[in-house]
Amino acid sequence: MCLICGWLYDEAAGDPEHGLAPGTAWADVPMNWTCPECGARKEDFEMVQI
Repeated sequence: MCLICGWLYDEAAGDPEHGLAPGTAWADVPMNWTCPECGARKEDFEMVQI
C-alpha cells in the first residue's frame, strides 16, 4: 500500500499500464517504479494484509 495516497498494489493484477504484468510479485517490481496515483517511489510502500 502506498503510504502517501493509499493505493494498493495487487500482485495478481500487476500494473500493466506501467509495465508490470499480472502476477508480478512485489519483490520483482523495479526500484524505479512509481505509484500510478501519486508518483511515490517503491520505498514509500508498505506491505499490508488484505
